[in-house]
Order: sequence, then C-alpha cells, then structure tokens
Amino acid sequence: MQSETGQLKLEASPGLSSWLESQNVSLAVSTYQAAKIFLIGNNTETGRISVFERTFARAMGLAASPAANQLWLASQFQLWRFEDFLSREPVMKPYDAIYVPIEGRTVGEVDIHDIHPRPGQPPLFVVSRFNCIATLDAENSFAPVWMPKFIDAVVAEDRCHLNGMAVEDDKPRLVTCVAATNSGGEWREHRRGGGIVIDVESGETVAGGFSMPHSPRLREGRCYLIQSGTGEFGTVDLKDGSFTPICALQGFARGLGFVGDYAIIGVSKPRDERHFGGLALSDRLADANLDPLCHVAIVNLTSGNIEHRLVFDGVVSELYDVAILHGVSRPMIHGFVQPDLRFVIRPAPFDIDTHNGRNR
Repeated sequence: MQSETGQLKLEASPGLSSWLESQNVSLAVSTYQAAKIFLIGNNTETGRISVFERTFARAMGLAASPAANQLWLASQFQLWRFEDFLSREPVMKPYDAIYVPIEGRTVGEVDIHDIHPRPGQPPLFVVSRFNCIATLDAENSFAPVWMPKFIDAVVAEDRCHLNGMAVEDDKPRLVTCVAATNSGGEWREHRRGGGIVIDVESGETVAGGFSMPHSPRLREGRCYLIQSGTGEFGTVDLKDGSFTPICALQGFARGLGFVGDYAIIGVSKPRDERHFGGLALSDRLADANLDPLCHVAIVNLTSGNIEHRLVFDGVVSELYDVAILHGVSRPMIHGFVQPDLRFVIRPAPFDIDTHNGRNR
C-alpha cells in the first residue's frame, strides 16, 4: 500500500496490516531529522495500515510502558510524558488510544537517547552529551546516576557517545558507547571498531570491537545489539564478548523493540560524511549494489528474515527510535498547539457518595 502526506511517502510491504493485527500491537517511530513522531496502527475497515503523525522538535528517545498507557518522548530540550486518555474505552472512534501530553520537563539540549519508564518512579534515560545515565530531579535539569569509569567529569562534551541502555528489573544493566574515550568528540575517530558494551554494576567492559553499537536489549537471557556501523543486528555473548549476527540491514540502524518472535528495528539512510562516512556499512551496501533505505524492519528472530517493511521516502530519510504499543490497534497523539487540546480532560476517579458520607 502507499500513502502520501505532503512530501512524505510511505510504502508498506504486503501483509503488514495483517501482521499488526495478529500481534495486537501498534508502533511508534521517532525522527529528529524530520522532527516527527509516527504512530503506525491498523485500519480494520480498510485492511490497510493507519498512520498518524505529529511534529515535535528533534524527536529522539521514545519509550512506552508495558501496558502502553504511557509514552515518553525526548524532544530538543525537554522530556515529555504522554498518557492514554481513552484507557482502552473506544469512545473516540476510530482510535483506541489517544496520547495526551501531561508533563514536560525542561532538561536542556542534552541529547537524550534510550529511555526506560519505571512504575512509580521517574524514568531512566541516557544523556549522551553528559556521558551518563540519568533520571529526573526536582531542582536540576537531571540527576546523573551512573557514568563510565573512564569519564572523569560531568561536562557537556559527548566524550564517548554513550547512547544505549539495557534494563533488567527496572535497573540499568548494560550500556553501549561508540568508544572508551574521554575528550569531546574523540569517539568519532573510533567509529569502525571502538564500540564497547559495559556492565553497569561492575563498570567493566564485557564486549568490544563494535562499530557504532546502539540499542542493547536484554530479553529471555540473551543480549541483543545493533552494530550501526556495519548494519548488523545480532546477539552478544556476555561471557566471551562474541557477536553473532542475526541479519544484515539496508542502512544505518538504531532503535529496537520486540514483539513475540520478532524484532522491530529503525533503519536510516546515512546522513553525511562526518557522521556516517568511512563505515563498513557503506562498503557492504556498495558491494551488494544496494542503496540505503529508510524503513522500519520487522525481523523474524528464528530465521533472520526481514518479513515486513515500512519504507519512508521524501522528507523523512532518518529514523531514530521505535517503541511498541501492546494492545493498541489504532493510536493517535496530541501535540501542544491544537485548539481542541483545551478540552481533552480526564479527571481522576472520585467517589462522590463516599466523600459526602452517603455510605456511612
């Protein structure tokens, strides 16, 4: 199927709508390059995908709570929390989830990458510019909670490009850095093989030799990882540090989620020579006579096959993050300036009879 919005063209592989329906999920995708969020759902009336887009400046890190009632987004200098006001009650057809911006925290332009929501606690997030994992703080822009041993100061210098965080039991377990460097921007000189995975508790490097690693995830006892510089998605053996590829991707990949036996990965066209030039990815694509493709790839974890794609063309050439909305078939999201946002109101539950003593 094909749909166009202005200069944006989306093309879904055959069966993507049926796959979303069978898995009972929707997808959220962010792009800082085009300053947008896309919510990809399923239109059961037409049998085609549903696409809802909204503009947010420099949309980067993105995460949904397990029940998909909450969505977090890192924008240019703020961190936003959205709540689903429908609460699974389909009273505003055709949508079954409507995400409303409830709280925004000004954190400054600190390049928030991976985000992990925590029930009853503020989220954890990766602050790449300050080389740390952090959380929210009532009196400051953010509160660092961990940083690599080789970083010797909390400064806004992006010294190692710490970008990814794997969480277990709501605690950070692993992080990825492009290089173990301690001066501003030095990591760019080590993009082909300087990437490392660090154990948060011990602070020790447990695997290395990666090309621009992103999006580490722990799932069912396995560590998954994207080597963005080679365009490979695979697993890391945390005992010996070895990397086993699952599949090769047609572009610069980052952003990773899981649905059953599938991985959902964001893939981009390389942007410029400074950030993406000189990588093995370019050589591999050239050897295969392939052009990079901006798309969401749905990978079968058992076979390694890319079973579905949603290809972006036109104004969108890069994706940053993906999030899975479980139990949601057709979502939408509110921005900050629509007039109707004034009347999107959901009071907390209140028992009038109990308050007035009628049940006493």
